[in-house]
Amino acid sequence: MIKHHIIYNNFTNWLFDIKKAEGSYIWDTEGHKMVDFTSAWNVTNLGWNNSEITEAMIQQAKKNVHTVLWLADDIQIKYAKELTLSLPKVLNTVGRATGGTEANEMAIKTARAYTGRPNIIGFKDTYHGQSFATLALGYAPEYEVSKAIAPMLGGFVQMDYPTNNLDLFLEKLEQLFNKGDVAAILCEAGIISGWGSTLIAPSGFLQSIRKLTKKYEVLIILDEVGTGFSRCGKLFGMELWDVVPDIVTFAKGISNGAGAIGAMVTTEEIAKKTISKSNLTSTFGWSLLACAASLKTLEIHKRDKIWQKSKKMGDYMLKTLQNELKNYEQVDYINGIGMEIGVHLRKFKSKKTIVHTVIQKARSSGLHLTYADDYNFQLMPPLTIEKTDLDKGMEIFIELLK
Repeated sequence: MIKHHIIYNNFTNWLFDIKKAEGSYIWDTEGHKMVDFTSAWNVTNLGWNNSEITEAMIQQAKKNVHTVLWLADDIQIKYAKELTLSLPKVLNTVGRATGGTEANEMAIKTARAYTGRPNIIGFKDTYHGQSFATLALGYAPEYEVSKAIAPMLGGFVQMDYPTNNLDLFLEKLEQLFNKGDVAAILCEAGIISGWGSTLIAPSGFLQSIRKLTKKYEVLIILDEVGTGFSRCGKLFGMELWDVVPDIVTFAKGISNGAGAIGAMVTTEEIAKKTISKSNLTSTFGWSLLACAASLKTLEIHKRDKIWQKSKKMGDYMLKTLQNELKNYEQVDYINGIGMEIGVHLRKFKSKKTIVHTVIQKARSSGLHLTYADDYNFQLMPPLTIEKTDLDKGMEIFIELLK
């Protein structure tokens, strides 16, 4: 769709223009006030236009707004220190990126440069960015996008995401590892947040992969773009499974939407062996205003233990939705981790999907939803949302489904 001279992706489309946004609410230009259940897809985890973050950016703007990629500003140095101190000790070296796509590109290049192997394993129907490499990780060859921009890049092997038979998945994974040409496996922390399916892997998923990667000297790249910054009930998703990856990537909630920024974090050993090979330069990577926003964002998450509220409110959302919608014929199942909740619909041959209808009606009823796919609603409220606002949003959503 084209609107206002802007190209909008078909999967989302233009719905309305935003007039303002604050906390857990957004307003359109027609005056509708809506409880937001999207957080701009896991971006504004601390609420829209957080005043502390805005003030931190104002103070930084008075000092300096840009540096050159071969130097570093004090705010970049501070953020690199605080981010790595918040991670497992071995993850102590950062690549500066402008967003999730670039961070994942950095991770792929680093893995290949370090191992000397060509192949990266990903999962079908996952999203890790919009570059050729990151699309090749999750977009199947038969998709319209894949055909239109073909040829897709080689060196990417897609597996089906395991939702039940973990043993069979691990057997297939080991067969791939045994060929000796796999540099890394790239995945999220036990849940698909990027594609919209909110599929959850079986218990032991990450731990089992870690065991195999150690055996075959393959790297784990963990994409925490959607699962990081308290979204899943821990500061970072990796903490849920007690697994330390070789490389981890961040974006989205890293600055709470106040600046374009991403990060690839790895070990000093991997970084030292790949510095001259992987070319991790980025003209606007870690802009100073974005670093100021990210530093304050991280401070708030740790100071207020936002992940605890995410866990508590997420459990409440899950229980409420499961109880209220358990007898609704179109709902197949409801799942989630933290405040990343999926409401999955059954696929009836004789019935048209209700997703677009519900999204449109929700707007006039005071709720902002986003499109995940034709058979799933992905609910991602700001983690700081008040319970009264959360209840209001769920009441509207439940009533529309019924």
